Amino acid sequence: MTTNKDLLQSREMNTPRGVGTQTNVFADKARNAEIWDVEGNRYIDLAAGIAVVNTGHNHPDVIAAVTAQLERFSHTCFQVAPYDVYLKLAERLNRAAPGPTPKKTIFLTTGAEAVENAVKIARYHTGRSGIIAFSGAFHGRTMMGMALTGKVVPYKVGFGPFPAEVFHVPFPIEFHGVSAADSLAALETLWKSDVEPTRIAAIIIEPVQGEGGFYPAPAGFLQKLRAICDEHGIVLIVDEVQSGFGRTGTLFCCEQAGIEPDLMPVAKSLAGGFPLAGVIGKATIMDSVPPGGLGGTYGGSPIGCAAGLAVLDVIEKEKLCVKAQAIGETIGKWATELQSKNPCIGDIRTTGAMCAIELVQNGDADRPDPELTKAIAAHALTEGVLLLTCGVRGNVIRFLPPLTIEPELLSQALGIVGDVIGRLSGDMRKAS
Repeated sequence: MTTNKDLLQSREMNTPRGVGTQTNVFADKARNAEIWDVEGNRYIDLAAGIAVVNTGHNHPDVIAAVTAQLERFSHTCFQVAPYDVYLKLAERLNRAAPGPTPKKTIFLTTGAEAVENAVKIARYHTGRSGIIAFSGAFHGRTMMGMALTGKVVPYKVGFGPFPAEVFHVPFPIEFHGVSAADSLAALETLWKSDVEPTRIAAIIIEPVQGEGGFYPAPAGFLQKLRAICDEHGIVLIVDEVQSGFGRTGTLFCCEQAGIEPDLMPVAKSLAGGFPLAGVIGKATIMDSVPPGGLGGTYGGSPIGCAAGLAVLDVIEKEKLCVKAQAIGETIGKWATELQSKNPCIGDIRTTGAMCAIELVQNGDADRPDPELTKAIAAHALTEGVLLLTCGVRGNVIRFLPPLTIEPELLSQALGIVGDVIGRLSGDMRKAS
């Protein structure tokens, strides 16, 4: 029998260490919210491939759509011989995107590629070059993606220099004493000290920061950014790569703030586990780029587009936005009860089923506890629960279960995690 140890040795011999993995268990099969490794061990999946399989692993409707498309063809390149599933998916996303302005969509392959294209489009449309992003942001591992990302380790360290004219301002995080007013004041200071608004092509923001720690942007802050962009002719890019497709309780998270983005990169759960990304944007902005300026050999894979159509059907048919809200309520209630007994839980954040707890020492926001965070994820894995960590300070546990997870399975997983937190935090208190 092939073991995890065998495959780990192969991984170390044959793949670069720069491709980090959070676990050393190797998947053999997966169904809905469960994964089995090559040794037959079963894990409850609270990661969903980093919010990729919102519809669960191998949803039968997605598999059926992919199988049907495979029987037709797998690739022709949309720029050579275009095909219907690309157009059908674009039409549905254009209708579903927030706001009344007519939309158009281009399909790509990865979230980073979607962000890169959003920047290209914004620059071409405005004739400007500057981009404003936020501290703690994550927008990908390409050179522009790293430039926009507001977290140095491990994403940016040693890889510079990065593309020029990218500016960062603080992201509003009340838990760390940064208000929306503080962030807006920093933007005003940027206008005075570094760059004038007429040189800025776009402001890019995640409605809920992903790798940065699952901090939600206040609705009023997003509304103010929308007004600032309108005032200065700046393109507002809302990065919905991790927060999109029902994860936060609405199809797109920015709907909850009542704003209409100019451009919206999407990826991850768009195709339920198949590589597909896109940029949905206002038609006049999208059409500003001339033919040949956008594209890519694998962009808009027919298999990915077929899967994407099935994903949208599943989200509607199974009411996954409603289920996301219920999951968030369950995790929030569980975390609140746990926090009353464990001062290591400094903050609880739930935006639909995009949830996190931030671990600190003795309830002090200024004393992060990355060691405890790492230990909890490791111990939970040994007890059959797959968790992810994140955060600029490495002290956040994030919860991203498939939106199709059975309530009893979620309850079982949270019970295990709660026991681990109670046990490990108690051990550390005794040690100190």
